[in-house]
Amino acid sequence: MPKANRALRSVMTSRNVRRKRRKRARLAALTLCFALCLGLAVAGVNVYMARLESPRILPPEQAAAIEGIDCVLVLGAKVMPSGVPSHMLEDRCRRAVALFEAGAAPALLMSGDHGQWEYDEVTTMKQYAVDHGVPSDAVFMDHAGFSTYDSLYRARDVFGAKKILIVTQRYHLFRALYIARQLGLEAYGVSCDYRPYATQLKNSAREALARCKAFAMCLLKPNPKYLGDPIPLTLSGDVTNDKGVVFEPRD
Repeated sequence: MPKANRALRSVMTSRNVRRKRRKRARLAALTLCFALCLGLAVAGVNVYMARLESPRILPPEQAAAIEGIDCVLVLGAKVMPSGVPSHMLEDRCRRAVALFEAGAAPALLMSGDHGQWEYDEVTTMKQYAVDHGVPSDAVFMDHAGFSTYDSLYRARDVFGAKKILIVTQRYHLFRALYIARQLGLEAYGVSCDYRPYATQLKNSAREALARCKAFAMCLLKPNPKYLGDPIPLTLSGDVTNDKGVVFEPRD
């Protein structure tokens, strides 16, 4: 091969290498810029939601003194394979029972996932309340509370609630209260952090993204997965029981 051709090929190869390097550098810069913008957006939504809703998270005594509360809405959480509530769910139910005993509301609304026969959050939640002295007819179950958004939407449109107390862990309350606000509910939050939780770090990381999803959903306001006929909170909570289920305090 003539020296001129070899020199030309070498120059062309060198130029191609430089082009590829510049292309990779631009792609890396764009990726970094996108990641930075995404991170700022996530942080912005989280800070905004927390600052907006913090004033509506109240101590139990102050929450119990609010007049005209329709119900205490208890948001569902994991039930263990044995049927025992997880620590998070147990603490939510414990706080709700205490609020009921303090006269905060005439009814408890247990809202969670009962999308499969073998997995039932709400019956576990109601059984806890009944076992701890709450009359069965004062405990309603929302079997289609598949998400925080669905639970609040259904509390408004199915159960007719307008003014509520929401019980969950503090990290979750900011999102729940924000959704309630956007759906036109007058809502106040009561936290139930009785203990540290083994999954708290993972839960907090997921919550940061869940708040962004909630922000978008509140802009679009889609219907929940299921609605259905109205179930006024003036009825007996036993109308929401599964057929054949009798709630009696366990020894």
